[in-house]
Parts: sequence; structure tokens; C-alpha cells
Amino acid sequence: MRLLLKVMSSFSLCCLLLAACCSLGKRKKFLLQELRGQCKIVFLLTILLLVFVIIPLAQSQEHEHAFRRALPGYVFRFPADHAAHPEFRTEWWYYTGHLSTVKGRNFGFQLTFFRHALRPASIQSQSRWALHTLYFAHFAITDEKEDNYRFQEKVSRGALDVAGADLSVYRSWVDDWEVSLQGNEHKLKAGKEDMGIDLALVPIKSPVIHGENGVSQKAVGEGYASHYYSLTRMQAQGKLYWQGRSYEVEGLAWMDHEFGSNQLRDYQVGWDWFSVQLHNQIELMFYIIRHKDGKPDPTSSGTFVYPDGRTEHLPLETFGIEVLGFWKSQKSDITYPSGWLIRVPSKQLDLRLMPTVKDQELTTRKSTLVNYWEGSVRVKGKVEGKDVEGRGYVELTGYDAQFRPDI
Repeated sequence: MRLLLKVMSSFSLCCLLLAACCSLGKRKKFLLQELRGQCKIVFLLTILLLVFVIIPLAQSQEHEHAFRRALPGYVFRFPADHAAHPEFRTEWWYYTGHLSTVKGRNFGFQLTFFRHALRPASIQSQSRWALHTLYFAHFAITDEKEDNYRFQEKVSRGALDVAGADLSVYRSWVDDWEVSLQGNEHKLKAGKEDMGIDLALVPIKSPVIHGENGVSQKAVGEGYASHYYSLTRMQAQGKLYWQGRSYEVEGLAWMDHEFGSNQLRDYQVGWDWFSVQLHNQIELMFYIIRHKDGKPDPTSSGTFVYPDGRTEHLPLETFGIEVLGFWKSQKSDITYPSGWLIRVPSKQLDLRLMPTVKDQELTTRKSTLVNYWEGSVRVKGKVEGKDVEGRGYVELTGYDAQFRPDI
């Protein structure tokens, strides 16, 4: 709604300037022509926002309580739960990984598909043109050698099967980017020759269910949660396309899948999320949901994954995360934490996480309209008195004042 008001204000300003220029005489004819052109553009943008964004979003708010909530007792079933869950409002499939070429050049990658329903499946129109779900995709590559980072994004309304998420088999796509399950392999395709991936990922461990009793709680209150699981260690191999060259790569990847229906509480502003893959076959996941006053939400938690696949839920009081430094973006002027110390006293765990590249910020002006930092990190430290190393990924949201927690 704020965006619509800004556009309408711009349109009104154009009209006022146009009227003022009319009194300046023929010498300002060129200025009139320029302003008329600008007014036409702003007017068209206003109409498009009304038809395709504002009205559908208003309708979606009316149906908010008709979506299924994430409640305790959910029982995961695989591979069925890899597929889409349209009874929930929001869902995403998220892959990150660290890849190496034959010559040892290291890359990180992120590929995420989002599904956001505007109305429940039970009242969706059967027309292939109907707008009832929005699909987004974010894709990024980190080049450690060149200290370089690039990202791309896509958005689609899903009409005519240009984008979608299958209900019966695992397949999610936006245009020619897609992820699918073929046998035991997760197939990932995104990008082109200058920046792209074509990978096959095979899980080494069974799915890890986060939280307790089938839910990952995000705030105090029934339904302020998600159903959330991960494939914390996946063998990856395939091709990476970068700056016009093709590389055969292999490495390790991580997959998250999360679905639910409720937004964050109004006193919550964002989250810090961490995934860690250690060389000793241990994995960890942590998330800290932040309040407006900077304090962590008491529902923030983590998961410790043992080498044999066993898991242990870690409540907030069992671990600590200390920020070691900060980095300011030249693109968005946002300051993000940069470098962390994670401690889990019961595991004698002390890990230092440092970004492989400082600038790994996504400024998603073409899709989710938010700025956030999502990047690969190096990990060093100790677990039970033994030196360990590894890799990981960190996601930082809500440091942008315009962050939208509903996406």
C-alpha cells in the first residue's frame, strides 16, 4: 500500500508540474512533452500495481485465516513432503553449497524457490490465467578466488505453467530455473553460460526435522511456527558456468524446506540463520529471531546433527552467538554483522565463522523487494577439545528498514 501511495503521489506531482508548464508558453514545449511522457509511465505503473499487486494482496489478507497453520503433531513423510503444500500460505526450497573445480578453485552457490499463495487452494480459480500464487527464485554464486559475488532473481505469477510447484512429485520452477527429484538425486538448474549451475545432489544423511513435535516455533503463540526440515549433507557434482567458462565441480550442499502460514509477530524484525558442515561429519543449524529492541526471541533454537545422523534440539539457553564485526554495503547503505563466534558449552563447541567474501548482499528489486545478506563462510574452532574446520552459510534479514517478513 505504501508503494501505491508513492506512485500516486508521483502521478499527482507530474500533473501539477504539467499544469505549471502550460503557463510558460511555447518556449517550454519540449518540457511539456517530457512531462507528458513521464506522466503516462507513472499512470500505467499505477494501474499495473492496482490490478496485479494491490488488489490481489488485499484479497489475500481477507483469506489469511483460511490457510492451514503449522501445529504440533505433524508427521513428515518422505519423499512426499519434498513436494509442495498448497494448504499452507508460504513455502520455500533452499539450497546452498560449496563447490571445487579439478584445480581447486572454490565457489559457493545459493538457489532458492519461494511460493506465496494469495488465496487458499480451495477457493482458487481454475483459469490458467488466474492470479492466486506468486513464485520467486533467487540464485547467487560466490567466487572466492576473485573475491566476487553475483546474484540473479526471477518472479512469476505462475500463469500458463511458466512457474509452479508440483503437488505429487518434487518439482519447483520459475521459467527455465528448476529443482526436481529424480530417483535419489536432486537436480538443480539455474542461470546461463555467464553464471549458471547444472548439478546433481545426493543426500548422505536422512532428513533432519528441526524443532520439537514436528514444528519449528518462530514466536510465542499457536501457529506462529513452520514445518521445517533439512538435508544437512549432500554430495554435489555437475557443472558450474562462470564468466563464459564451464567448470566440472564437486562438493557438499545443504537443502532446507520450510512451509507455514503465519507471519512474524509485529515486534519481530528479522532473523540470523546459520548452517555449518564440519569435516568431522557434524552439522549444525541455528536461527536467532530478533525483536525490535535487538533481543533474541525465546523461541530461537538450533539443531546438532551427529555423524551417524542422530539429532539433538538446542533451545536458546543452550548456545550463544557473538558478533565479531560489521560490514556496510555500498549498494544499500545497510550495515550487517560480519563474523561470528558460536558456542555450545555442553558440546565444548567454539566455532568462528568468517565470510569468504564480504559483499554477498542480495538487493532483490525485481522479486521480493528486500535487501538481505546471504553468503558462504569458513568455519574453524573446536568441538570436545579437538580442532575442527568446515564450511557454512549465513542468512541475515531485517537489517533493511523496508524488510517485509511476509515474504
